[in-house]
Amino acid sequence: MGKPTGFKEFDRQLPSKQPVKDRLNNYNEFVYRFTDTQLNEQSARCMDCGVPFCHSGCPLGNVIPEFNDAVYHEDWKEAYEILSSTNNFPEFTGRICPAPCESSCVLGINRPAVTIEEIEKHIIEIAFDKGFVQPQQPNVRTGKKVAVVGSGPAGLAAAAQLNAAGHYVTVFERDDSIGGLLRYGIPDFKLEKWIIDRRIAIMAEEGITFKTNANVGVNVSVNDLLREYNAIILAGGSTIPRDLPIPGRHLKGVHFAMDFLKQQNKRNAQLTFEEEAIMATAKNVVVIGGGDTGSDCVGTSNRHKAKSVTQFELLSKPPENRTIAMPWPSYPMVLKTTSSHEEGALRHWGIATKEFLGDENDQLIGLKIVDLEWNIPVAGGPSKFSEIVGSERQIPCEIAFLAMGFVSPQKEGMVTELDVELDEKGNIKATDKKFRTNIPKIFSAGDMRRGQSLVVWAISEGRECGREVDKSLMGFSFLESKDTAMHVISDVV
Repeated sequence: MGKPTGFKEFDRQLPSKQPVKDRLNNYNEFVYRFTDTQLNEQSARCMDCGVPFCHSGCPLGNVIPEFNDAVYHEDWKEAYEILSSTNNFPEFTGRICPAPCESSCVLGINRPAVTIEEIEKHIIEIAFDKGFVQPQQPNVRTGKKVAVVGSGPAGLAAAAQLNAAGHYVTVFERDDSIGGLLRYGIPDFKLEKWIIDRRIAIMAEEGITFKTNANVGVNVSVNDLLREYNAIILAGGSTIPRDLPIPGRHLKGVHFAMDFLKQQNKRNAQLTFEEEAIMATAKNVVVIGGGDTGSDCVGTSNRHKAKSVTQFELLSKPPENRTIAMPWPSYPMVLKTTSSHEEGALRHWGIATKEFLGDENDQLIGLKIVDLEWNIPVAGGPSKFSEIVGSERQIPCEIAFLAMGFVSPQKEGMVTELDVELDEKGNIKATDKKFRTNIPKIFSAGDMRRGQSLVVWAISEGRECGREVDKSLMGFSFLESKDTAMHVISDVV
C-alpha cells in the first residue's frame, strides 16, 4: 500500500514531456521518466483501500497495490516479479494502455487516481536497467507444436505462455517485421520500435520461432499447418477498416488511417513500400473519427508540418468528468485530450461528413459537412441523431483520413480456407472461456475473436487462450489465469 498517509500528502503528477516545438521535429518518444522522489511519492499514494477495485478494472488482473508497495520500498526485483506474473509486456501497456485500472482506483472516488500506468512503465524499465529481465527457457519440452498466426499483442502473449509451458511455438506474421499493431499501427512517438525488438529478442532466446512474410492462406499452406501442428491459434487482429461510402469516396486524398500510419512507421524504419506516398505536408488535414487511431493521425500530420489539422467525431462532446450515468468504478466515457491534441488540432463533435469534394483531376479539395443533434434515448433505447437544418457547409481539405475503427478480420485466405465459424459481426466465433472454434484444434484470441479492442485486452486474451490450448494438449495446465493470479502472488509477496 506504500505510505499509509501518502494519498493525503501527495498530489497526482505525471512525468514531464519534451516541449511541443521540439518533439514535432522527430518521431521519438517524448515523455521523460519520473525522478526517484516523484516515483516514490506517486507509489505512496496507493492507499489501504481494503478492496482494490483496480484488480477488476485491469483486464489482466494486475496485482497493483502489491507492486506499488514494492516500488515505494524500492524493492525493484519484487516489483518486477509481481508485475510480470500477470503481464507479459508491461513495456507496451505502460505506454499505450488507456489505463482502465485507474478508472477503478478507489482513490479516484474523490481524488485523482494513482498513476498506475506510469508506475508500471517505470517498474519494467528499471527491471531492464538492472538486468532482471532475462530469457527463461522451459526446463522440459513436451514435444507438442503450436502455430500462432499473428504477432500482435494477443499472438505474442499466447506464444510466450505456451513456450513457458514447454511447447514448441512458431509465430507466423504476414508482414515483414514482428509486432502486428504494435509495429505498424502505433506511431513511434508513442512506442519506439526498439522496445518491441528488445522483447522479441528475449522471446527468441527462450525458444520461440518467428516467421515473417508468412501469410497463412497465401504463401503458407493452411493444410501444412493443420498437418504439422497439434494446435493453431488465430490471432490476426481485426484488420478491415470501417469505410465511409459517400459521394467522392474515390477521390485522391481520401485514405484509411492505418495506411497512413503504417507508411510513416516504415519510413521511420527506413523501409521501402510500393504504395504511393501519403504525405500531409502543407495540406489541410481532416481526420474523421475521434478515437486513438484518429489521434495518432493528428500527431503524425503535425510532424508532417500540415497546414491545418482538424478532427471530427460523429458523437456529441463527452463531459469532462463523471456523470450520474457513469458512476465509479465503471469506465467513464469522458473527454480525452491526448498528447497529439496538445500539439495542435481543431476538434469538433457532432459532425457528419456528407460528401468529399474534388477538382477536375479527381483530387480532394474539400468536404461537405453538417452539424448533428443527438436525441437523449428513452430507457433502454438507442441514441438517434438528426441533421441541424441550415448547418450544412463546405470546408477546405486536401487530405482526409478515415479513422472510424475496424469491422472484422480479413476473410479472404486463411479464414475462408479453414472454414471456421464466424459470429454475427464477422469475427471468429470462439467461446469466452475456452477460445475454441468449431474446429477442435483451432483456437482464436484477441481482436480477431472479440472485435476491435485494447492492447491490454489482447494480451489478456492471449494469455487465457494459451492456458486453454495447454489444457487441451496436456489435460491440465500450470499456467496462471486471471482468476488464479491473486493466489500465485500471495506466495511471491
